[in-house]
Amino acid sequence: MTQSAADRRHALRELLRQFGRFIGVGMASAIGHYGLLIALVQGLGVEPVRASAAGALLGAWINYALNDRYTVRSRKRHRESLSKFALVAVVGLALNTAFMWLGVERLQVHYLISQLATTALVMLWSFGANRCWTFED
Repeated sequence: MTQSAADRRHALRELLRQFGRFIGVGMASAIGHYGLLIALVQGLGVEPVRASAAGALLGAWINYALNDRYTVRSRKRHRESLSKFALVAVVGLALNTAFMWLGVERLQVHYLISQLATTALVMLWSFGANRCWTFED
């Protein structure tokens, strides 16, 4: 059975609304991530790659709580979606750490510029994996 043009437009509009909510949640997560990153590097002298990993963990926690509630409005039980989210977050943490190491250590880019590029790349992974697997009903 084929989808009508109206159904496809509706599905596209809903995807764009969902992505907009995802961006809003991502901004809240980024505030936590970047806030902790900067506090650890500037305030405590923690090495940027490690500080970024700590920030990514905080950001992931914020991201799960808000995405589950506002972005996808999942009907799954937390036990199921949280375990999937944790796996996606672990991959995201590995990607974050690898990209930060590459930017800061190998390419000698300032840690905040490296984190901006890293955030964009990891965001694509996170949205796709969480939308299609973690919270999919």
